[in-house]
Amino acid sequence: MLKDLKRLTKETFIYGFSTIGGRLLNFLLLPIYTHALTPSDYGVVATMFSYLAFSNVIYGYGMDFAFMRFAKAKDPDDPCFSSAFYSHLLSSALLSSLIYCFAAKLTVWGGMPANLSIITRYAAVILAFDTLCLVPFADLRLSHKPKTYAGIKILNVVLNLALNYIFLVRMGWGVQGVFLASAMTSAATFLMVSPWLLRRLRLVYEHRLLPQLLRFSLPLVPAGLAAMAVQVIDRPILQFLTNSATVGLYQANYRLGSVMMLGVSMFDAAWRPFFLEKAEEEKSKALFARVMTYFVIVASFLWLALTFFTGPIVSHPIYHGKALIHSTYWVGLPLVPVVALGYIFNGVYINLLAPVTLARKTDRVAYATAVGAAVNIAAIFAWTPRWGMFGTAWATLAAYVAMATALYVMARKIYPIDYELGRIARVGGALAAIVIAAKFLKVGVVAGPLWVKFGLIAAFPILLVLTGFLSEDEKAGLSRRFRAAA
Repeated sequence: MLKDLKRLTKETFIYGFSTIGGRLLNFLLLPIYTHALTPSDYGVVATMFSYLAFSNVIYGYGMDFAFMRFAKAKDPDDPCFSSAFYSHLLSSALLSSLIYCFAAKLTVWGGMPANLSIITRYAAVILAFDTLCLVPFADLRLSHKPKTYAGIKILNVVLNLALNYIFLVRMGWGVQGVFLASAMTSAATFLMVSPWLLRRLRLVYEHRLLPQLLRFSLPLVPAGLAAMAVQVIDRPILQFLTNSATVGLYQANYRLGSVMMLGVSMFDAAWRPFFLEKAEEEKSKALFARVMTYFVIVASFLWLALTFFTGPIVSHPIYHGKALIHSTYWVGLPLVPVVALGYIFNGVYINLLAPVTLARKTDRVAYATAVGAAVNIAAIFAWTPRWGMFGTAWATLAAYVAMATALYVMARKIYPIDYELGRIARVGGALAAIVIAAKFLKVGVVAGPLWVKFGLIAAFPILLVLTGFLSEDEKAGLSRRFRAAA
């Protein structure tokens, strides 16, 4: 068992590195987009990628997960691989052909300029190739090939970054260049998985197996769409309620706030194997509660850093007098703390996956996600007309709060853990005190001297100590560390 756990931990780290590394490299696209695209053009890009995110769920319809459920990993002639792949081949060819043929109408229906129907055709290509990679990627994971999997994923992002630089910065192709780069990257990724595909693919199609795969996979689609609704539906709705320029401003600053997502993703990669490994230990519930508390503290520190230093960093000249983010987008910088706070609650939600997973009640995750999606959509329509893109950001924050709250309520009934709510409340109180002090001192994302911002961050742990946050075992541990250091 220990050997299996070690392998799980190693593979989780590699998969996590590919995911986090990919998101970090994608973040590097932000300076390219803000300098090469107008807010209106960037809004079109953000809206189309939101549609792609939803379409990916429909194109994949959970077939890769169904394949992993029914596949016989040690059987090279298992018909499950071929059946699942051919199913994707047929469905993606049909759907992409329809999108390609009706690209002009779909572009207008999506709230984008009719003269950009070419990007809808690129989207059809992207969706097809991405879908054809799903089953091979799933098989790589099932066959314990994490290095191959991660290597292809990282190459995918590096190639995408390079092509975006060439098409946007060097050639000035604008919005079309963004989607041409993505289409070429998706095609290249398919070529990279082709050797594995050719090795596993057989000229067989098990008709009796397909209904089993579909019965398992199709129920996953609503949950996937709900998850996408929480993550990206704000862009299309904002496009519908405002305009592309507003969506572009929103997207750029949302990306800045999503730096918090990188930290949450790193935690997520380590957390899932950790709680599965520790589940059978005597004091596991107390350990899980303490992890939640420490997560909130660390995330709060990161939130303060993002709130106070994002403005100075993105506006500082770094290359020939150019700032990291073009000044046109700075008007949306107050979005950053709201977005980052939403990801803190997303991290709380990820903490709460432990009790529902260990209780084998993972259907509760779908319910919580549906609650978040409903709150997000309703709040966007209610708040955006009043507060513009800032209302949209607050709506997404409300969605993450709703998800975390719903999962907490359900988890309490099926696998109760006594989370340290009093201590977490002290963290929230200290954070609120810092925010109030910042308002009084007229310090914000952009405004305020750096020394005051550093002082406010330093005041955070002091407030925690003064409010009696530390437990007796933590005090004893700190005392031992200080004595050892001395």
